[in-house]
Amino acid sequence: MAKKTVKKSVAAAKAQEKKIYVLDTNVLLYSAQSIDSFEDNTVVIPMVVIEELDRFKKHQDELGRNARQVIRRLDELRQRGKLCDGVKLDPLPGKEPGTLKILTNGEHSKATGLDNEVPDNRILNVAYTLHKEETLPVILISKDINLRLKADVLGVQVEDFEKQRVNFDELYTGYRELNVPGSIVDEFYQSRKVELPAVELMANEFVLLRDNANTKHTAMGRARYGNTVEMLQSIITDDKVWNIHPRNKEQRMALDLLMDPEIQIVTLIGQAGSGKTILALAAALESVLQHNNYEKILVSRPIVPLGNDIGYLPGSKEEKLSHWMQPIFDNLDYLMHTDRKDTQAVRKQIDELMRSHKLELEAITYIRGRSIPRQFVIVDEAQNLTPHEVKTVISRAGEGTKLVLTGDPYQIDNPYLDASSNGLSYTVERFKRLPIHGHVTLRKSERSPLAAAAAEYL
Repeated sequence: MAKKTVKKSVAAAKAQEKKIYVLDTNVLLYSAQSIDSFEDNTVVIPMVVIEELDRFKKHQDELGRNARQVIRRLDELRQRGKLCDGVKLDPLPGKEPGTLKILTNGEHSKATGLDNEVPDNRILNVAYTLHKEETLPVILISKDINLRLKADVLGVQVEDFEKQRVNFDELYTGYRELNVPGSIVDEFYQSRKVELPAVELMANEFVLLRDNANTKHTAMGRARYGNTVEMLQSIITDDKVWNIHPRNKEQRMALDLLMDPEIQIVTLIGQAGSGKTILALAAALESVLQHNNYEKILVSRPIVPLGNDIGYLPGSKEEKLSHWMQPIFDNLDYLMHTDRKDTQAVRKQIDELMRSHKLELEAITYIRGRSIPRQFVIVDEAQNLTPHEVKTVISRAGEGTKLVLTGDPYQIDNPYLDASSNGLSYTVERFKRLPIHGHVTLRKSERSPLAAAAAEYL
């Protein structure tokens, strides 16, 4: 009994042991609040990180804003004492305050024997020296996979920045299948709703009820209030929205959310060709031009490949944006085409929508600071946004606005993001219990047999 008590006390002591966290530049650029995210532990920032922040602070994108915010925060902390000796951070509720230190690179310059001209190696030198000299555990925090590999080779404990991360393998899909007695399915069709008291459902989660005895005897509904599953809305006339029909059950679910004015934010995740963007655009055209639920459509995409800026392209803002919005034009062209319209007539109709301000295309860069009321807003490729950027976009939504975020977390161009840390995945997980939110993961590619084969086999 005494041995068990000793083991428990040792384990408890280790769990409460303070740690030293060395932060890489990319952690601060990813989240300006990361300095204050390590509770009552010591946060170390190498001098080379300050130099790199100085280089980024002039950028007019999210990285530049985060760099400036971190620099201002460090200047505030400087008023509390010498940063080289350590200053106290703001304590979290029920916790002791942590400590922040900035260490110069001089005494750690050749600790690892790596090329000291490389900034990452200078950060690694600081972490390695502290690892060798300190009695407390030293952990390097970096979003750079290559730096994490080098740290691991040197025996330095290293981790990704875990705040604002979700477990992508267990990400909420927006629907589930339940095997139930046939009487439950019959009751659902008779009453158009059914109670499922033994099941905990998320807000607006879709449920496919399958008869235990007859797997073809099924019914699909959406959780509306607690554990009450209701039949899908009949908002979709003839099971069609703006000339398109849903091709699978996930697309039917997505359209049900997109056409429901009570749902203020919809998130759609799916591989290439699964229909995320075209479904959102079809619902937007139907809602704005047919039902007059919103005043206009606003479509935006993050512009990642050219450093979040469109200044390198010639022409006016509209001409520059047209290059990045071509996927949107492709989808609009498909939606507008009928047997009676040729390509030129379709293009004129799209141009008229833009001239009449029923359709607006905007870069994410210019949404910050805006207030967007009574609009149907689509943010395509949202997997390339950080959680903070998505928060900025969502906070722009005014009264009567519907926001749709679409993207594929497997196709991320932002070097600081992955499937678990991007803003789209984070929003899905954080909003899944809110009645104003609905989500669907689209599994099947419907663009063409060739696109489906590429998504599955390549």
